[in-house]
Amino acid sequence: MFCRNCGAQIDDAAAVCPNCGVATNANPAPYYGGAAPAPAQSNGLAIAGFVLSLLGFNVIALILSAVGLAQSKKLNGNGKGLAIAGIVISSISVVGFIILLIVLVGGAAAAASTFAAVGLLA
Repeated sequence: MFCRNCGAQIDDAAAVCPNCGVATNANPAPYYGGAAPAPAQSNGLAIAGFVLSLLGFNVIALILSAVGLAQSKKLNGNGKGLAIAGIVISSISVVGFIILLIVLVGGAAAAASTFAAVGLLA
């Protein structure tokens, strides 16, 4: 092996060059991989929106899930699936509630007109 500083030929096992004293890196220090990678950030709004959609707080869940979906783009997609699931579940629940309300109001109106026709309602 040759010294990278002075070019002199040195022993392969030498830690420093005997001519100029520069380290040869023949036995470099072990490398253990450096610092651990930072843990992935969780998307709290997406999680909250999903949980609230399961609990029935659909309007709040829809809002939180939509904001969580927008936030997931900044977090490299973290929480995107939960946000989409929260949006889907709460949207289906809101639409179902509106359909149920229309059926109940329509049914009540039909019953009232039937009772009026029979004479039970004045």
